[in-house]
Amino acid sequence: MKRIAVLTRDCAGINAAIRAVVRTADKHGIDVLGVLKGYDGLIDNKLVPLGRRSVSGIINLGGTILKTARSQRFFTEEGQKKAVETLTKNKVDGLVVIGGNGSLSAAHILATKHNIPVVGVPATIDNDLNGVEYAIGFDTAVNVALDALDKIRDTATSLERIFVVEVMGRDCGYIALKVALAGGCEEVLIPEKDFSVERMCEEIKRGSELGKNSWIVVVAEGKAKAHDVAREVTEVTGLETRVAVLGHIQRGGRPTVTDRVLAAFLGSYAVEVLKDGLTDVCVSLKDERLFTLPLEEVIQPKKIDVESYYRLIKVLA
Repeated sequence: MKRIAVLTRDCAGINAAIRAVVRTADKHGIDVLGVLKGYDGLIDNKLVPLGRRSVSGIINLGGTILKTARSQRFFTEEGQKKAVETLTKNKVDGLVVIGGNGSLSAAHILATKHNIPVVGVPATIDNDLNGVEYAIGFDTAVNVALDALDKIRDTATSLERIFVVEVMGRDCGYIALKVALAGGCEEVLIPEKDFSVERMCEEIKRGSELGKNSWIVVVAEGKAKAHDVAREVTEVTGLETRVAVLGHIQRGGRPTVTDRVLAAFLGSYAVEVLKDGLTDVCVSLKDERLFTLPLEEVIQPKKIDVESYYRLIKVLA
């Protein structure tokens, strides 16, 4: 293997993973090309050479130095044809894809349909990849969300108000569960669990009668909109409610130690795996053990032990 390419999505820790890919490849005498703007860049032949100096000083940066974009074009026959032509034209022997479900689904297509050697590196703040304990970016995202929530609690307690805090999580409530438990919140609404706002409002009213003067509800964006929940809570309870939508601040920020170390291990291991001839796999780390999983398995919906989290949140609230 003489030349590989690396393609990314965006979240904290991606740059640390790029750095690990480039420097591990350099150790083996393998050239690296960076794909600009994700799969659109692959289609449009936007590749740049990456060397040891190219990735100097990026380990602490959020986002991705390669930029990224969601690509609908790749999921067309013409888009895939052009992507493969780009790889062939640039004499790329293998591809490392650093990203979440969408990026790795596309990687699986390249591997199975077009026989391109591909290894995936899990990186998504939703942490929704099946069989992967932790993806790059998740730890930073939950710590950013928790820091915001801790500040909101100060205000909620001082002003004696209910706050509804909306976090990211379109199809997976993992961020909401972790933040709600770590933040000592009273309620959490997630896509994986049926929920009654009426029941929550009754709990809030009972708590208010007993002297409880503040309440924090965490809502995953895929379950409900915070403004809608807050409006209904106010209508039913008559209590003052405020909303905080954390949005894309959860995707940015300097990566935590956990994400930097994870990115280093997984980025480096991806090159080793690709060099050894494996393809259509995703690298992962658990209990300090590196291993691979089939991409077909990784892109399936992740099962979370929702009830264990939920029960503990309610007991400790």
